[in-house]
Amino acid sequence: MPDLTRRQFSQLAAGGAAGLLLPGSATASPPISSTFAGVRIGVQSYSFRDRDLEGAIAGMVEVGIGEVELYSGHVEPRGEGRRGSQPDREDQRRWRLMAPLYIFERIGKQVRDAGINLYAYNYSFREDFTDDEIERGFEMAKALGAKVITASSNVTTARRIDPFAKKHKMRVGMHNHSRIVENEFARPEDFDAARKGMSEYVAINLDIGHFTAANFDPVSYLEKEYDNIVTLHIKDRKRDQGDNLPFGEGDTKIKEVLHLLREKKYPIPANIEYEYKGQDTVAEVRKCFEYCKSALA
Repeated sequence: MPDLTRRQFSQLAAGGAAGLLLPGSATASPPISSTFAGVRIGVQSYSFRDRDLEGAIAGMVEVGIGEVELYSGHVEPRGEGRRGSQPDREDQRRWRLMAPLYIFERIGKQVRDAGINLYAYNYSFREDFTDDEIERGFEMAKALGAKVITASSNVTTARRIDPFAKKHKMRVGMHNHSRIVENEFARPEDFDAARKGMSEYVAINLDIGHFTAANFDPVSYLEKEYDNIVTLHIKDRKRDQGDNLPFGEGDTKIKEVLHLLREKKYPIPANIEYEYKGQDTVAEVRKCFEYCKSALA
């Protein structure tokens, strides 16, 4: 494991949530309920990527969303320069391996104290991850209090992830994008290839917008694979690699997916991921949230 000097750690921590060493509130807020007709509506905190962790939590509370899939960019230090930029890859690796786990415990407590259930941690294992860096993701997620990990990973990396997932008894949902590229997740067969011969801990984080843009049907796939899906990402896109659009303006069967969750009573969180171009993050996430509520009314 690489050494990290006090000065290096301070520099790395200064830009992110870790630098705040956030305590929980003295008095916790009551849990926020964002379950409608039995369907759990949450948010991927990447939706609030223009805000730091405290701002993202405040946005969720303002909108009334009580469940979150926490984006690692809201936890890890940001690089110098433009807001939201990433630190150098080796610095990032060192920080991940050396950051005390109490940082993650405090962040998890702060989220829960705001009345929000921290269900998943989004930590994207990639081919260049060391074994230590893979295992550290599970340690971070457990310290946060997350139940599962979601990951924009590589198909071949699943084989390296599986032993750690079994060891920690934590499922990892592989996240799909729309571009059909070798060793990336986009098609049903990519999920099949990653999970072949693996344990039940290698699972699926289905992004229904990207799935639609790649010209696949999220409704039929959800009905077929619901036992293997740990979370959904809810967004609207056009088919044929089309744009991200406000909910209801694309080709994604958002209402049909939500209705299937309701009718089949699948206990899968439907996490809003705001990615289209809008003016105000909180206002746009609120629109997405209201669309989902209306669909379930």
